[in-house]
Amino acid sequence: MAKCSTEITGTTDKESMVFPKPVLGFSAYSGTGKTSLLVKLLPLMKLQGLRVAMIKHAHHDFDIDKPGKDSFELRKAGAGQVLVSSAVRSALITEYEIQVEPELNDLISQLDLKNTDLILVEGYRHLPFPKIELHRPKTGKPLIYPDDDSVIAVASDEKIKTGELPLLNLNAADEVAGFINRWLSIQMNVQGESNVKRCA
Repeated sequence: MAKCSTEITGTTDKESMVFPKPVLGFSAYSGTGKTSLLVKLLPLMKLQGLRVAMIKHAHHDFDIDKPGKDSFELRKAGAGQVLVSSAVRSALITEYEIQVEPELNDLISQLDLKNTDLILVEGYRHLPFPKIELHRPKTGKPLIYPDDDSVIAVASDEKIKTGELPLLNLNAADEVAGFINRWLSIQMNVQGESNVKRCA
């Protein structure tokens, strides 16, 4: 399988992250609207036949299971992993005995990569892989891109200075989708794939 290598020059040295599929992150402070934008982007991509996988980092203890459900009871009884599957969907729930943040590459390896064209990541913004920064000046938070060479574009709800980076309209999902499409086309050309699906 072809690998997608992203080489980024940081402030101290040159780092490289290699992924089996194109990976694009969304970098922003809490309250900027990462999930709100993604909810608008994903239908645009799906309409064009693009198969998108999502990885979302949670900063707290979370549980997608419900007390009383068989899967919940089996996990609480001691199963370290519970895989629930039907003809409609499947879900793997894994309990970590030692609380250690999982590596992004390890999470990616758990995805069905054969049926994935693009992996979008919400979180892990401190890692060196391509990201779109989301910025709302009214939040009072500083821009991220000046200290992160892996940011490839900035999406904002106001006109701001972004240096040589493209400035996208944060409130126009179709504009952001178009940028992602152009970026993805380049990534797939690098990997030698000709059947590029377009999302805008």
